[in-house]
Amino acid sequence: MKFLDLCKVYIRSGSGGNGAISFRREKFIEYGGPDGGDGGKGGSVWAEAVDGLNTLIDFRYQQHWFAQNGQGGMGRARTGKDGADIVLRVPVGTEILDLGDDLGDDMADDGDDAEEVVLADLTELGQRVLLARGGNGGWGNLQFKTATNQAPRRANSGQPGVERTLWLRLKLIADVGLVGLPNAGKSTFLAATSNARPKIADYPFTTLHPNLGVVAVDNTEFVVADIPGLIEGAHEGRGLGDLFLGHIERCAVLLHLVDGTSGSLVEDYHTIVDELEAYGAGLSDKPRLVALNKIDALDDEERAFLRDELREAGADEVLLMSGVTREGVTEVLRALRPHVEARRAADRPATEDDGEDGAWTP
Repeated sequence: MKFLDLCKVYIRSGSGGNGAISFRREKFIEYGGPDGGDGGKGGSVWAEAVDGLNTLIDFRYQQHWFAQNGQGGMGRARTGKDGADIVLRVPVGTEILDLGDDLGDDMADDGDDAEEVVLADLTELGQRVLLARGGNGGWGNLQFKTATNQAPRRANSGQPGVERTLWLRLKLIADVGLVGLPNAGKSTFLAATSNARPKIADYPFTTLHPNLGVVAVDNTEFVVADIPGLIEGAHEGRGLGDLFLGHIERCAVLLHLVDGTSGSLVEDYHTIVDELEAYGAGLSDKPRLVALNKIDALDDEERAFLRDELREAGADEVLLMSGVTREGVTEVLRALRPHVEARRAADRPATEDDGEDGAWTP
């Protein structure tokens, strides 16, 4: 896989150890009887959401994850040692999909809509999910001793482990998603408002993978996701847009940046709106703020004219800002804040101190 947010992994849980066939043999004990122990249980394969990761790059270099097999049983009724579990440590926001080899390749390479089964969605830190259970150990011949068969020569083999192919797909957990055409100034905005240092240049497609940054305004912090610029046909996979759009599915609000120096302002605006609607997944229904960027290169008359054009194109409210000079940036963050807080309040679980109407009480 060449993507940092979609990887294929091959997993296999450990097989159980075989049961032992053994008989007690000691001096002066003629009929010692069976004493074959049971086999140990095979290790299981788990996935866990951990902190400090925001890509699936580790799985580019290690795609095979095999748990340890259980140890076979031994004489003197000794049970074999259980196999060790193995844990796939993934970023928060990782989905685990069962697509199969062929369907998965189609989704990654061609952007086709494959029939996917989401096995787990790890959206919380520390969340764990069992992907493949280890096989049980086999019984030793001690387990088969009966009143009529006091010397059984029978033992069970260990249960084989589970082998499967899975896909890991990362959808970043962010409060705000930045959308816009290439070179609209999204990375500049992220660098101006947070400690994130994305690559910034004056040519399109500078950003090739999503970036996250924590911004603060009025004693409130929230996470902003900068995804690579979208182009027409992004929902069909052009420019890898279908993969990048998945990173903003979880956002509470979208910030649509429009380049004020573009000669096709209205067309640029409609391109992004159309791509969000075509992609689906509820993106077109999310709250979306429109910001006219790069106003440092415009005079007051041009700013007013372009704002009116965007309003006529369908934008309810148009904010003015410049990521370079930071003019209007604080106002944009303050406009985003209510949407973020509303989502957090809706996601906050009810407690015993909540009022009768379910409102959260600080």
